[in-house]
Amino acid sequence: MKFLAITLITHRPDPVTGVRKSTHDRFREVLDNAVMAEELGFDGFGVGERHERPFISSSPTVVLSHVAALTKRIRLFTAVTTLSLLDPVRAYEDYATLDHLSDGRLDLIIGKGNGTAQRELFQVTPEDQWDRNAESYEVFRQIWRQDKVTADTRFRPPLRDAEVWPRPYQQPIRVWHGSATSKESVDLAARYGDPLFSANVTHPIEPYAELIRHYRERWEHYGHDPERIAVGAGTAGVHVAPTSQQALAAYRPIFEANLAHFRQAGLPVVFETLEDFVARSSALIGSPQQVIEKVRRYHEEFGHTVLHLHADAGGLSDAAHRASLELFQSHVAPVLRREIPDPPFPWSPVLPTQPLTQESVHV
Repeated sequence: MKFLAITLITHRPDPVTGVRKSTHDRFREVLDNAVMAEELGFDGFGVGERHERPFISSSPTVVLSHVAALTKRIRLFTAVTTLSLLDPVRAYEDYATLDHLSDGRLDLIIGKGNGTAQRELFQVTPEDQWDRNAESYEVFRQIWRQDKVTADTRFRPPLRDAEVWPRPYQQPIRVWHGSATSKESVDLAARYGDPLFSANVTHPIEPYAELIRHYRERWEHYGHDPERIAVGAGTAGVHVAPTSQQALAAYRPIFEANLAHFRQAGLPVVFETLEDFVARSSALIGSPQQVIEKVRRYHEEFGHTVLHLHADAGGLSDAAHRASLELFQSHVAPVLRREIPDPPFPWSPVLPTQPLTQESVHV
């Protein structure tokens, strides 16, 4: 099993102290966490993309480029690249450049994104967002694979024997499809034989398990080898402590502050108590053995081989957050790595085995 540390770069007051870091300090924290993730042995570090409050992750390529310069081994993920909002040509240029600068350490997790404010910012409607996401991905993957592309597009000017530079380092790049509840994203992933990354954050396990079952069904429908399926899954929070009592005591003020925020903002509350949150959500809060057992239970439903944890302290002190991740890596990860297989592909740059074609393909 592989493990990622991921941040959406939220920029809110600390849920416990109420202090909000400056924008500059928040970005520095992200970079420090990326370096720490590599030091502790994580397999990947991910940065989200959001274009609305309270996130400052509108430029993941810039952040990941800096992370690439500070690290040597860890793979770099987007979480997610909101292709429904982006011109696929411009997105390709940015990510192909980042892939070269990182020596082929880049993986993409794509998705339509969410949130009314960012849809309005980019003039994307709820009705056309799925079509935009599919079209952008189809054009993006063609540009990555072909020297010249012709595409009859609806949402950007058509392409006629277009050449887009730089040409890629990884050929092709690995693209995961991020999904919370949308069958459209799942079908797109299955159609192209791409891996799926389940959000697995907001609700109990069943809706996510149902979506992954649908993905497996569509994968076989499109004629792909079931042995080549790869699924990743998120977590709703993490705090590993020597005992469950210590973990609950440290996380309780964070949960209660977040619960108060949800109620004040009029957001739906799924878990009313910390005990319910720990029992029924994907949060990994407890002793090492409790965390291992929870991941095992989720793996029985998902069959996932990649797991992401929150890179941010999220209300813990920096020292407590690091201690939690150190305990995860020393007592949890080794067990799960032995018991759960890795994804069915190399965790390394996807370098070319044959020249790119000059073929033009129509969307």
